[in-house]
Amino acid sequence: MNLRHEKATSGIERMPNRSLLYATGLTRRQMERPFIGICSSFTDLVPGHIGMRPLERKIEQGVCAGGGTPFLFYVPGICDGVAMGHTGMHYSLPSRELIADMVESIVQAHQLDGLALLTNCDKITPGMLMAACRLDLPTVCVTAGPMMSGRHAGRRLSLVRDTFEAVGLYKAGKLSEEDVVSLEMEACPGQGSCQGLYTANTMACLTEAMGMSLPGCATALAGSARKQRIAQESGEQVMYLLREGITARQIVTKASLENAIRIDMALGGSTNTTLHIPAIAHAAEVDVTLDDFDRLSRQSPQLTSLRPGGDFMMEDLEWAGGIPAVMKRLSPLLNTDCLGVTGATVAAVLEAAPEGDPAVIHTMDDPISAEGGIAVLKGSLAPDGAVLKQGAVSPEMMRFTGTARVFESEDDAMQYLREDRVAPRDVLIVRYEGPRGGPGMRESLALTAAVAGCGLGEKIAIVTDGRFSGGTRNLSIGHVSPEAAVGGPIALVQNGDEVRVDVPARKIDLLVEAAELERRRDAWTAPPPRFTHGWLARYERLVSSPARGAVLDPPQ
Repeated sequence: MNLRHEKATSGIERMPNRSLLYATGLTRRQMERPFIGICSSFTDLVPGHIGMRPLERKIEQGVCAGGGTPFLFYVPGICDGVAMGHTGMHYSLPSRELIADMVESIVQAHQLDGLALLTNCDKITPGMLMAACRLDLPTVCVTAGPMMSGRHAGRRLSLVRDTFEAVGLYKAGKLSEEDVVSLEMEACPGQGSCQGLYTANTMACLTEAMGMSLPGCATALAGSARKQRIAQESGEQVMYLLREGITARQIVTKASLENAIRIDMALGGSTNTTLHIPAIAHAAEVDVTLDDFDRLSRQSPQLTSLRPGGDFMMEDLEWAGGIPAVMKRLSPLLNTDCLGVTGATVAAVLEAAPEGDPAVIHTMDDPISAEGGIAVLKGSLAPDGAVLKQGAVSPEMMRFTGTARVFESEDDAMQYLREDRVAPRDVLIVRYEGPRGGPGMRESLALTAAVAGCGLGEKIAIVTDGRFSGGTRNLSIGHVSPEAAVGGPIALVQNGDEVRVDVPARKIDLLVEAAELERRRDAWTAPPPRFTHGWLARYERLVSSPARGAVLDPPQ
């Protein structure tokens, strides 16, 4: 094996380097073995990450069993649910870039030979995968697993439906204060990523589908013995990849990312994948665009219906056969010669996969929907595209024309809703919430959940240049590009304008004459930045369009 760490440890000139490493307690024999970084995102702040301590130990044991020397290091994690609804949410999407940069920095500074990435929640998983693709080392990803459902009054609970949406029910007088206390205590019973097919679990599923984690990893429940076994096997597998010379970019290819997108469509996953998959592709120097999402969505049926769009949860998908079973159902459409961290191809994984429970994972002959869960809309309101989780939209809302009610931030829209001013056929235009205008493209779940909870979900539309939680349902259209902060058409909308959405035709149009739009454009000026110092001020200057994954680009 060609060991990178020898650049820092071999020869008389590296005597000081070795001395510092010996100060950590290394033996001479450990110095000669491959140096494997275990990047953990453990934190006491995030339920999806509080159970990582035992998994760290298991990965270490696996690396040692495979003949390597493990080194544990950390990156931070943000819980989007806790950051929601206040200044903290500005930092969530930008943290993805920080995580990628930190992993890259530690690995390059210490010239590590391979990586095991221990992750779980929304921005941490794509950030780590971006780093893996930049570094192109033998790498295995371990997602820490979904949370079990809660229980109250004889029914199963999940975070989004039973807390975020419950806010609207309480305000509508349909829940008592006693109900509220019970739900907030019982909806999230312990460790793990939130129970439905929200962004964290969607990204775990796509990580497995693209081949970067072991089969079964995405749905193996947090805290389970199965998850601990997968963690140990993942540590061993890094050593196998190192011996075989298999690196991240041999796994993360155009073909494997297309497999991941197809599985996303089959699952009806989070719209945030349209940010994260292009960003991972950008790091791997592979071309993936919003057009690929729409093309593959039209070709790929939706086979599962998990919360928020349906009633099943991640634990049901686990018992039904997990991602291997979903891939087996979708196998005629997959690129089966792609390589994974097992060292085998997708075809080999499919051969060993279970058939799956048809009550949870439908067959291609009996799909939930003929098309995938995500649709990309374009038109005069979003020339570069907008994103919708069509798998969570009712049939009667697939074509909708309404009247614009314009808000310069999510907070203003929430205030309008709290004042009971929202009317049927409204289109809530929430702008200046994009990557640059936010900055940070704040995730909106409080607004969409409150709309659903108070019974307006089937009566109005929400359109924003910001983004939505994976827990969002109904006609919620995000990622409108170009965003308002750079003068996109969404910046020109005025109260009373008509907006037409045609999901089957993939269209979203502002029904205003071109001459009037040009007059408005001449009068438009960009708003001042919301942050003038600190990390977000830098982020705002560098971030690209959501249509390109909101990656950071050098200033032009």
